Amino acid sequence: QVRLVESGGGLVQPGGSLRLSCAASRTIFTINTMGWYRQAPGKQRELVASISTGGEGIYTDSAKGRFTIARDNAKNTVFLQMNSVKPEDTAVYYCNTHPPFVNYWGQGTQVTVSS
Repeated sequence: QVRLVESGGGLVQPGGSLRLSCAASRTIFTINTMGWYRQAPGKQRELVASISTGGEGIYTDSAKGRFTIARDNAKNTVFLQMNSVKPEDTAVYYCNTHPPFVNYWGQGTQVTVSS
C-alpha cells in the first residue's frame, strides 16, 4: 500500500524556521522525483519544490533562497527546510511524486506563519 505521511508543521513567527518531513512507501520513493506542494485557503494546490532521485532540487520562485528540499533514500523520507518564513507561506503542505499522482495525496501538515 502506498502511503505518504507528512509531519513537522505548526505555528511559527515570521522570519522563523520549520522542517517538514514526509515518510513515503519504498515502492514509490526510490524510483520517483518527489515534490512538496502547498495549498493556501481559497487557492489551488501548487508545487513548492521537487527533488530528483539523484538529489537535485528545483524550486519555484516563492521558495528560492529560503527553502531547501532534501531526501534520505535510506529512510524513504523527503524533507523541506523552511527558513525566513512569511505569512504568505501559510498553507497545508503535502508531499507527492512529481508530477503528482492523484491517489497518493495524504493529509498534509498545516503551517501557519503569524506573529
